[in-house]
Amino acid sequence: MTRDDLAPLARAALGGGRRLDAVERIRGGTRKGVYRLTMDDATTVIAYLWEDSENYWPAAEGDGDLADPFSAGVGVDLFESAHARLESLGLRVPEVRLIDRSRDHYPADVVVLEDLPGEHLMDRLARDPVATEPTMARLREALAEMRRHRAPAYGKVALVDGGGRSRWPSCERAALDFGLRCLAEAASRDRRIARARGRLDQRLRELAGAVRPRTEYSVVHGELGLDHVLVDRDGHPVLIDIEDLLYFDVEWEHVFLRIRLGRDYERLAVDGLDEDRLALYLLTQRLSLTAGPLRLLDGDFPDREFMAGIAEHNLNQALALVPTDGPAEPGRPR
Repeated sequence: MTRDDLAPLARAALGGGRRLDAVERIRGGTRKGVYRLTMDDATTVIAYLWEDSENYWPAAEGDGDLADPFSAGVGVDLFESAHARLESLGLRVPEVRLIDRSRDHYPADVVVLEDLPGEHLMDRLARDPVATEPTMARLREALAEMRRHRAPAYGKVALVDGGGRSRWPSCERAALDFGLRCLAEAASRDRRIARARGRLDQRLRELAGAVRPRTEYSVVHGELGLDHVLVDRDGHPVLIDIEDLLYFDVEWEHVFLRIRLGRDYERLAVDGLDEDRLALYLLTQRLSLTAGPLRLLDGDFPDREFMAGIAEHNLNQALALVPTDGPAEPGRPR
């Protein structure tokens, strides 16, 4: 995007007394464009642009299905509902400067947000774990507040807060269906998963069958790696990429945190998690993190080696969770 493309949006968000001086695309978004807008007085904001040209994902059946908690979180409506819910819990999210669906200032739905320049929490933790501990402590408090909240049903925040309900009768049934879909998709792209499909299918069903009923649903970010946490000038963690916000089992969040943080997960670990749910959600997420990147590679995603590495790592981790019938061969997608 150029200055001419985004100048009307900048004026609408910040007033006419400033001129847009520079536009920088921020790396990391796969479903929306994320741009830093710098004005001539050095004021900066972040713009989210939801339009087809900014979405690297090939279209798939079920895209946009609010009744599916695992459908892609895309669009201003999901963002606005998630932002409102997190603010209601007292959590720090970027302040909104403008939400616009009119297409008067840009030919797509857009949000303009407070800019929080600097490193993600992931990079800060790697660089200086001791100095980062106060922010990690505040993130633990934020996660505890999300866990304490109780919703009347599970599913996407925008759906449930609007009075809707997800399609499946429980979180674990939804996760089982999602895991089986990811398994089928991964098996269609990699022969190692295809060979192990029967064992993986059986294991998913066994794990789901062991989960005991529950009717308590917490607030779950959905993709809470520390690269989705910024830090403000007072050291508070700021949650971003919130469109996948769910009411769901808290174990879903902690499985993702364990996957992303590795040994550093102990900094955010909590007691009282359900081991059966953790086991089901671990295999489900490993399959999701295999199938998703492989599908993304069907399109024109630019950092292909990085995404292929994510798929390969999680493929091997998924296979390690089921009995083996022999050593896995070095893999290539079919």
